[in-house]
Amino acid sequence: MAQVKIYGLKSNLSQIKSQLSNVVHQTIVDSLSFPKDKRYHRFFLMEKDEMLFPNDKSEQYTIIEIMMMEGRKAETKKSLIKSLFQNIHQELQFDTNDLEICIIESPASNWGFRGMSGDEIKLNYEVEL
Repeated sequence: MAQVKIYGLKSNLSQIKSQLSNVVHQTIVDSLSFPKDKRYHRFFLMEKDEMLFPNDKSEQYTIIEIMMMEGRKAETKKSLIKSLFQNIHQELQFDTNDLEICIIESPASNWGFRGMSGDEIKLNYEVEL
């Protein structure tokens, strides 16, 4: 299970929200062998005075946080990050300097869904890859 939070300026992301979600989702499916029906995305669209960022970023500046159960190898996570940079740049013409990605992991026992903790649930995809 992975949950994605996407933060950026409303003026930039409003028009491309669906397309960005599709690119992020397909990249996660491909990189982590996730089922295609497991999409948990939330957009945080900010007004210009609500999102402060360095001068070397444009108004396209976007932060992507991916929260997931721990277990993936460092190489798998690095591949996911690299693929996100490439695919978002290719599909949406984002400058890679305007994109920041953070993977946040926690033990399965810290997750709760389907009425149980994550370490009690049999998933239909691999976590340790």
